[in-house]
Amino acid sequence: MSIVNNKKAFHEYFIEEKYEAGIVLQGWEVKSIREGRGNIKEGYVIVRDAALYLINANITPLKTASTHIIPEATRTRKLLLHKAEISKLIGKVERAGYTLVPLDLHYKAGRIKLEIGLAKGKKLHDKREAEKDKDWNREKQRLIKQNSR
Repeated sequence: MSIVNNKKAFHEYFIEEKYEAGIVLQGWEVKSIREGRGNIKEGYVIVRDAALYLINANITPLKTASTHIIPEATRTRKLLLHKAEISKLIGKVERAGYTLVPLDLHYKAGRIKLEIGLAKGKKLHDKREAEKDKDWNREKQRLIKQNSR
């Protein structure tokens, strides 16, 4: 079940591969995400010390957050993947010019998971082409619906 999607990532990048990663969260962050206060639109994934980290994803704290913690909305969060997957991703990011972007925050078996995508950036003409294709498909569906009446 999806919590937050990053539609901007599909507009800005060609997504080559997708990976599902666990994410290290604090208790107040889990509660906030369950309330729908997560945002990964401006987030990105970096490689540091042979590990992956989610940067700049905003999880707004609840007003009822505990008083003994100081919630930081855009803190760096570690992503959990198998070593083989991490080394494969590091190789592609460093050598092949790919980037890692967060695509989807969702539940899986009661846990919160983050889907990350191995992506290459789109040029402006690619974005225009994708927009034309989307418009044409929408128009096609409209015409088919009209003709079936």
